Amino acid sequence: MNPDMLLRVSDLRVSFRTDKQHAVEAVKGISFDIPRNSTVALVGESGSGKSVSSLAVMGLLSADTAIVAPTAKIEFEGRDLLAMTAAQRRDLCGKEISMIFQEPMTSLNPVFTVGFQIDEVLRLHMGMDAKQARARSIALLEEVGLPSPATKINAYPSQLSGGQQQRVMIAMAIACEPKLLIADEPTTALDVTIQKQIIDLIDALRKKHKMSVLFITHDLALVGEIADQVIVMRNGEIREQGEVRQIFHNPQDAYTKALLHCRPSLDTRPWRLPVIADYMDGRTGNGAVPQAELKERSRGLSGHEEIVLDVRNLGKSFYSRDGLFGRKEFHAVQDVSFTLARGKTLGVVGESGSGKTTVGLTLLRLHQATAGQALFEGKDIIAMPNKEFMPYKRRIQIIFQNPYASLNPRFTIGQILLEPMRIHHIGADDVERADMAFQLLKKVGLPAAAFHRYPHEFSGGQRQRIAIARCLTMKPEVLVCDESVSALDVSVQAQVLNLLQDLQEEFGMSYIFISHDLAVVKYIADQVMVMYQGKVVELANSDDLYRNPTHPYTKTLLGAIPRGLRN
Repeated sequence: MNPDMLLRVSDLRVSFRTDKQHAVEAVKGISFDIPRNSTVALVGESGSGKSVSSLAVMGLLSADTAIVAPTAKIEFEGRDLLAMTAAQRRDLCGKEISMIFQEPMTSLNPVFTVGFQIDEVLRLHMGMDAKQARARSIALLEEVGLPSPATKINAYPSQLSGGQQQRVMIAMAIACEPKLLIADEPTTALDVTIQKQIIDLIDALRKKHKMSVLFITHDLALVGEIADQVIVMRNGEIREQGEVRQIFHNPQDAYTKALLHCRPSLDTRPWRLPVIADYMDGRTGNGAVPQAELKERSRGLSGHEEIVLDVRNLGKSFYSRDGLFGRKEFHAVQDVSFTLARGKTLGVVGESGSGKTTVGLTLLRLHQATAGQALFEGKDIIAMPNKEFMPYKRRIQIIFQNPYASLNPRFTIGQILLEPMRIHHIGADDVERADMAFQLLKKVGLPAAAFHRYPHEFSGGQRQRIAIARCLTMKPEVLVCDESVSALDVSVQAQVLNLLQDLQEEFGMSYIFISHDLAVVKYIADQVMVMYQGKVVELANSDDLYRNPTHPYTKTLLGAIPRGLRN
């Protein structure tokens, strides 16, 4: 094995048993190398096999369900990992090879302090005593940029933000100064500014500790910020691999081209976003961007539009106990004012905790406002009694962030669509309502057979389409989209964004589009409202705000957007 090569994976095949006689092949004979002191990105959509491949390297696949083909080889510094005993593998993976998992809240034990969990790694793999482990843990937390490490070391995971939890996971991963760090979607659920901090941190630690990184993601724009080499996977196979600049400037495979073009750009706003099928089915012609997507879509407000919603000085506070009889007030939303034009989209951006989701939930009266007005056709929907508000529930709907949690798993799709129509007396009877449901399924691009199936039988993107169809049963005039594409792969995200635009043009709906992804917001929004610590710090037409931001916080957000390639 080449001494400059740290890890070599050859003909890796992984299958999962579905029953005693059958198995599904998830990884289909892939081979790749990871050189020393470099970052290799493994890119692909959900189900491409990238995470399974990394778990095979770590030896974390379940022996009860996973089958690794005997022809496969995973060599680390010349040692075949698949030939090792369980004890040898366990000693190696954790000390010389470590991993940052995708979701820190489920990876950290909620009943132990973060200090205890880092100490455990050091005692197990480095043989440190309690005092040595504690001192090293504090130093690690300081190294990964956690504020007040001597205090935070005694915190439980639930007491830390998502970005802080991910920093703790990184501290655990580098505790034994590994030679290879596997980072599995380490920034997927994080705000754009925190995402940039984590990317910069991983890159700085790689250089400082002279280690290699296998960076797993579905976002090619992010890859350009950190990687030296790129491996593109689809359906368990490698479609393309090479130097990052070659992949970005001269991709050879149609799937790679699709991934590059599906994500909204800050430079252009095509009439429609291209999707994977455009490239894989040859509709683009020699891999070029389709002509329909080259046409620019204009966004913005002229000031003469009809106003459908007028929000004035909206406020929402939450209260917690303070002592035996006192209570403490937290201002989640303060003095928020904006107008929403008919048939237009207001983008609401900001980091977690900025109050953007609270604004949306308060407008739907899922939270009770503590101040302000929301005038819908001149009537304050916040102040009116519940009985009077009932007809307005049809006219203002919401698409929630998580399509896996927002659909009742015990209901068929037909029941999910029929229920709101029955409650609001839409349609003469269930036969007419079912006809409407079938029409809506067709409208959102789902087959009629979906009517009789359950949510677990659908992908995340399909579930989000079902959630949109459920909203459309009410024929709403205002639709609040709360991070409704943030959990989706870039190609599925493009499909949903195209669908939302089609529906807006057909029905004249107004959107409040809440997101932390500024590239997506620029693509779909006419106006953008930037929130920080519960307040509006900037509100302007989309192009104006991106071209000439005035508030320092807006400039920080825009500066953190992944641009594709490092300088």
